[in-house]
Amino acid sequence: MKKNFSRVPAWSRTVGIFLFLLSSQPLRAHVIVGELEKMSTANAALVYLQLGYTHILPLGFDHILFVLSLFLLSPKLKPVLWQATAFTIAHSVTLGLAMYHVITPPTRIVEPLIAVSIMYVALENIFSPRLKASRVGVVFLFGLVHGMGFAGALGRLGLPQDAYLLSLVMFNLGVELGQLTIILLAYFLLAKWFGNKPYYRKAFVIPLSIIIATIAGFWTVQRILF
Repeated sequence: MKKNFSRVPAWSRTVGIFLFLLSSQPLRAHVIVGELEKMSTANAALVYLQLGYTHILPLGFDHILFVLSLFLLSPKLKPVLWQATAFTIAHSVTLGLAMYHVITPPTRIVEPLIAVSIMYVALENIFSPRLKASRVGVVFLFGLVHGMGFAGALGRLGLPQDAYLLSLVMFNLGVELGQLTIILLAYFLLAKWFGNKPYYRKAFVIPLSIIIATIAGFWTVQRILF
């Protein structure tokens, strides 16, 4: 006996399509976009909000390390939120431009640059004892690069034509919520307890930044060569 798909609750279809989209190969993404176009605009927007969030947590390990690198040097919410704001504005610009085909950034260049950006920030944490005002500008430039990376991931998923802009905005909002989650977790798990300690830099900033820089350096070589 055939099941009537229309009788399946809307929330269940939304969750099912989200999970399938998350696990499917890029070549099958256009099939799922077709399903999304049959959904209500609100449900499709929810799917892209979830996809944006999971692109950071738990799937975006490189972006997680970048946000943590921003946080480590000055473990107070205000400085990292200023940096995060600059990063958000920048990646929103390039994400939008790329998805509307104004720019077509090559993945073979963007992905190594993302790794370089992580390594740069981590090395700055090691060699600079305090946060410089110029870092906001540097973060903005790196945000432009990361936005191209987000566009590559979103481009492989596709966007429903009848809710193109809304889905794009919701994906970006999901990314921001993911980044904010990382910042708040880092604050309450680390900075709140150790941020004001005299040994914070020696015990946390330098060792963690060395680990992050090493991983990012490996990624840089890997992404250039392979």
